[in-house]
Amino acid sequence: MDENEYRHAYNSINDQRCVFEKSILTLNCHCRHHEKFNLAEREGVRCKQSSAHQRCKNFLDNSRAKARFALQLTNIVGNLLPHSKEIQVQKGALLGLQPDLPNQPDTPIDDIYALIEIALQQSDGDLQQFDYQPIIASISHHPVRQRLRRKKSKR
Repeated sequence: MDENEYRHAYNSINDQRCVFEKSILTLNCHCRHHEKFNLAEREGVRCKQSSAHQRCKNFLDNSRAKARFALQLTNIVGNLLPHSKEIQVQKGALLGLQPDLPNQPDTPIDDIYALIEIALQQSDGDLQQFDYQPIIASISHHPVRQRLRRKKSKR
């Protein structure tokens, strides 16, 4: 299956892609509304509830927009970030809602949607009014996962 066929099949199967898919696929983030599926030996994540999907999307879009300067990515168009930066935004934003947890790539998050509900309660239901300063700090200080280097075998 070539990449274009894969994308077409993925989009036809997954009509409501989880916006925290990358974080969930790191295997240490969970959400009560997510559902995993397999396609061509790859995993995908969909959101089972449309209202939860919209709230998560709004929170992540706001977090991403507020953190662009801190990530030194002011010239990115739309929501397209490099993979490592997107993980940094997703996980850093979620950990910014829980300042008592260590800001590390392997810190587990039990329920993404529960954290976003807390943010909604703190902002009286309007995420535009939420104080993003702790989240921006968490995103900018979230360490990027180091690449594993393979040792070259001697022949």
